[in-house]
Amino acid sequence: MARKSYFLLAVLSILIGSGVSDWNILNHRKKNNVVSGSGLKTYCESWRINVEVNNIREFEFVPQECIGYIGKYMSSSQYKEDCERAIEECQVYLSSCCNSLKCADGKEAWIFDVDDTLLSTLPYFKTRGFGGKKLNITSLEGWMEKCKAPALDPTLRLFNEIKGRGYKIFLISTRRESLRDATVDNLIKVGYHGWSGLILRDLNDENKRVKHYKAEARKKLVDEGYNIWGIIGDQWSSFDGNPTAKRTFKLPNSLYYVS
Repeated sequence: MARKSYFLLAVLSILIGSGVSDWNILNHRKKNNVVSGSGLKTYCESWRINVEVNNIREFEFVPQECIGYIGKYMSSSQYKEDCERAIEECQVYLSSCCNSLKCADGKEAWIFDVDDTLLSTLPYFKTRGFGGKKLNITSLEGWMEKCKAPALDPTLRLFNEIKGRGYKIFLISTRRESLRDATVDNLIKVGYHGWSGLILRDLNDENKRVKHYKAEARKKLVDEGYNIWGIIGDQWSSFDGNPTAKRTFKLPNSLYYVS
């Protein structure tokens, strides 16, 4: 019981944070009556962009003043277009790797994240204040067990294109091993079929930082003789460390930071 409680606390601190946002990122500006109206919108857009380019790191929650803005962005056509554009760049790179329909030799691999890359957790976070409320890991895992996460359509198309070219696809997720059946069921339900491996966190991975856990998972693949051509994910921790891929592609996600 003590080990489980420790794990829940560790995941909670890694994924989003330990509480509702009571830290006001704009306090110093408010004191000078600088931020209001369009100024706040501009600042929140700047905050979002700096999250995406990894200038703002280790944030524990979406700033209280920006929750509404981030919620609107993640629910908007702009978010969908940003995902589409990222996937288009993956497809351009994929076409440059080989020109034939099937060109991989059996040891050429691509890696995908699961949450907010293949499957969207946005329906869950809509009910949780778009990252501004305390994350209840039991609640999140309970939602995952219901297998209701929708596919990200651009990623589904890319997944099928990569598979059609003969590459091996590996899914590396921060989900726990206890969620394997639910994860597989959800993936199949929304149209993902034919991956070569689904790697989830087991007991030995519980206390590792995500970037270390994922780097170790990639090393095992390389040690097995795989060449990693690409990684697609929504978190910078999916790309950190060695070995890495020839190219990495990040999908937007301003709801939480996983390190």
